[in-house]
Amino acid sequence: MSDSKVSGVVHLIEDTKTYGNKGFRKRLVVLEQEKGSFTNYVPLEFIKDGCDAVDDINVGDEIEVVYRLNGRRWQKDEHSEAKYFLNAEALSFRLLGGSGGGDTMTEKVSRSANDAFDEANEDDAPF
Repeated sequence: MSDSKVSGVVHLIEDTKTYGNKGFRKRLVVLEQEKGSFTNYVPLEFIKDGCDAVDDINVGDEIEVVYRLNGRRWQKDEHSEAKYFLNAEALSFRLLGGSGGGDTMTEKVSRSANDAFDEANEDDAPF
């Protein structure tokens, strides 16, 4: 599957959160998009070293993010109902406009498609 892009104005930047024994890190950035009669909010997850790259953006900046969709199945035990989760993992971003001065820059924030899953275990799941 190819990577996709989304752009919008940064609405929210959460603090970095750490999970599990190995220190898996994740940071949520929410983009706001005006869609005529409603506003669309797009949550994107920056993981591992990508959490630090988020320090270069501010609420109100307009950015374009290259992302990949990740899906995961979770089941407490064999008798419980399986649940499915979907997230948009940010791979890189480009500043389009905002308080950063208008310079265009690209930050690489993820190394490979399954880096996070290679190092994570069941105790690291943030759900």
